[in-house]
Parts: sequence; C-alpha cells; structure tokens
Amino acid sequence: MAAKLKKGDKVIVLAGKDKGKEGTITSVNPKTGKAIVDGVNISVRHTKQSQATQGGRVPQAMPIQLSNLAIIDKDGKPTRVGFRMDGDKKVRFAKTTGDVIDA
Repeated sequence: MAAKLKKGDKVIVLAGKDKGKEGTITSVNPKTGKAIVDGVNISVRHTKQSQATQGGRVPQAMPIQLSNLAIIDKDGKPTRVGFRMDGDKKVRFAKTTGDVIDA
C-alpha cells in the first residue's frame, strides 16, 4: 500500500494524550505503522554520563501510531489523504480541499 503520510508532512494528533498537538514527521516506519513527530509523545529517558555526552534526563520523541495522525491542509484543518493520477504520475491530495499535497 502506498504511504499516505511521509517524512516532512505537517500533521495533527487525533487521539491520545497529545490530542490536538501539531508537528512535523521526522521519520516513518511502515513495517510497524508508526511515525516519530517533533514535539509529540515526549518521553524522558535517563542516560548515563559519558565522555561525549552529559548524563541526566533527556526528553525524546517516541513513535506514535499512523492512524492517530492526520495531515494538515492549506486551511490548517486535519484532512484525509487520497491518491489520483495527474497525467502519468500518482499524486497525493487532500480530500477536503482537493489540493495536491506533493509539489
């Protein structure tokens, strides 16, 4: 199945403790169906001090389920993603506005 959400997409969280927060996708793992979004689903990791890094409590973004994310359209509202043929290319578009997401 084609990827509806990709790295660099601006998304909003639909469910969970961070519902309503917005962020940009930094990485996607299609095998597990999860993505890492900046500033969303933050967890504190305790790291041991080493010569290279200072130890302590380090906030880290954890993966979130793709089904709990929706892409933001040009109006700033969450929308679903569809696919259509534009000439001989398959492009993603926002279902609410019909605008092409990929430039």
